[in-house]
Amino acid sequence: MGCCLMSLTALLVPRVVLIFIWFLTDWFTRAFETTLWPVLGFLFMPYTTLAYMGAMLAGAGSVSGWWLVLVVVAVLVDLGNWSGGGRSMHKRGLVIVRRR
Repeated sequence: MGCCLMSLTALLVPRVVLIFIWFLTDWFTRAFETTLWPVLGFLFMPYTTLAYMGAMLAGAGSVSGWWLVLVVVAVLVDLGNWSGGGRSMHKRGLVIVRRR
């Protein structure tokens, strides 16, 4: 039950899950060599950070097979969030575009 609840929460609020993982487990130190990548992942690509961490922990230090597919999908979701946010702001008139 706890695993399913954590997975559902990760889909909805990945940064909150990253904070819980940071404080309650040692997964970041096991999956990443430095703290730079998790911090950048937290700020810019949270789904990719979660997927990569899961792949590194489950794949014994490598990303391959279905874990690679999951990481690629996570990258696409994160990039979609970035580009989708810009498009929605443009539609609402919050972004001023200068035309020549």
